[in-house]
Amino acid sequence: MAYRYGNRHQTQMFPQSIEDFVTADDPVRAYDAFVDSLDLADLGVELDANKVGNKEYDPSAMLKLLIYGYSYGLRSSRKLERATYHNISFIWLMGGLKPDHKTVSDFRADNKEALKNLLKQCARMCIKLDLIEGNTLFVDGSKIRANASINQTWTEERCDKYLKKIDLRIASILDECEREDSKDHGNPSLVKLKDELKNRNALKTKIEAVHKEIKEHKRRSLNATDSDCVKVKGRQGIHAGYNGQIVVDEKHGLIVQSDVVNESNDIKQFANQIERAQENLGIKCKNACGDAGYADTDELKKIDDQNIRVIVPSKKQARDTPVQPFDKARFQYDAGNDCYTCPQGYSLPYSSFCKEKQHRLYQIKTPSLCLACPHFNVCTKAKGGRRIRRLVNEETKLKLESQYKKTECQTIYKLRKEKVEHPFGHIKRNLGAGAFLLKGLAGVKAEMALLTSCFNIARMITILGVPKLMAELTG
Repeated sequence: MAYRYGNRHQTQMFPQSIEDFVTADDPVRAYDAFVDSLDLADLGVELDANKVGNKEYDPSAMLKLLIYGYSYGLRSSRKLERATYHNISFIWLMGGLKPDHKTVSDFRADNKEALKNLLKQCARMCIKLDLIEGNTLFVDGSKIRANASINQTWTEERCDKYLKKIDLRIASILDECEREDSKDHGNPSLVKLKDELKNRNALKTKIEAVHKEIKEHKRRSLNATDSDCVKVKGRQGIHAGYNGQIVVDEKHGLIVQSDVVNESNDIKQFANQIERAQENLGIKCKNACGDAGYADTDELKKIDDQNIRVIVPSKKQARDTPVQPFDKARFQYDAGNDCYTCPQGYSLPYSSFCKEKQHRLYQIKTPSLCLACPHFNVCTKAKGGRRIRRLVNEETKLKLESQYKKTECQTIYKLRKEKVEHPFGHIKRNLGAGAFLLKGLAGVKAEMALLTSCFNIARMITILGVPKLMAELTG
């Protein structure tokens, strides 16, 4: 059978245009239409075609380059520059424009605030296309590495230790310099010592600045590369990073809110993320769902007070451990007398209040009753007798635990994994965004909004198809 051979030198009478190389249903056309439908002024992108100075690249084209590049795992400014020369879809998208990597990098850095608003417009666009209902919202968090090494994380103790070592080494270098100085001029050893002394002094200045900031802001630790990042624990161990947060709609799993916080856990994020999601959508949800990492009664109460059904298991419910004979649940609370009654019938009246942890303490008045009880060492081992802690919002806690067990709530909770964990899997694996490129909270928030918007566009293409999505966006 004969072969077909290509010929790079084949000439054509009528040269093809860039337009001819991209088919009508190519996904790049959907990305092009998406950016064209955005209100760039509302985003915060500066638009002034008559601005004095050197000519700039069209902001719309630069935004298209970032969004399309991020959607296919090209986040590096150098890779994006290379794509405008060698990738036909990028060449078409940019209309032949070829910005260098510094221009791409500067545009991204200068428009952090605008990029942060990108997902908000994207979510509202999805509402118009009837792709988001806003009835049930799922919230989840995931640890994402910072553009910084964990080795650059300093504590006050570590600073003190290193500064002592540096001072000793500087003193040693100065002594060596005096000895070498008496020898021939231009001694190479003296030159090396002076270079090392210079480096040691520079390091000392850097560590002193870090030490000062830790003390002034009363921080536990500070990363010298990215001062906003914190220590986070992931599946690959402990590293410098951030906590990425997303809120997803039930209907098609589209993201309606994204954020990045420098907190190592999700415990204080539930109310904040749900409220921001509602603000983005402009509507109030009916159900708000999260995993046990969000089980903070004070936070959950903020949403429960808005007549929104909260579906979040307590940590005990998530572990699914059976109730033991002398667990707190076995003690009966008497609201009228403000006391607990233990399974043996003894009373535990109110004792004191803990301001720090916001709970009331109930304790048996006669410790000898506990010591003489046949269940001592099982119920409690304390010589002062059994204690019970009751939260200020204990009634809310019990209400939410009971609500979580309902069949309807269990059905919603089962959807949580497939709806809210899917986007993080796509972002980290398919887009290769296991770590942020930008530094500082403003930068990582912008990058997170960009990544989540890319996920939404990919979902929109999957649900509607390129031709229909383009028709809806341009119609």
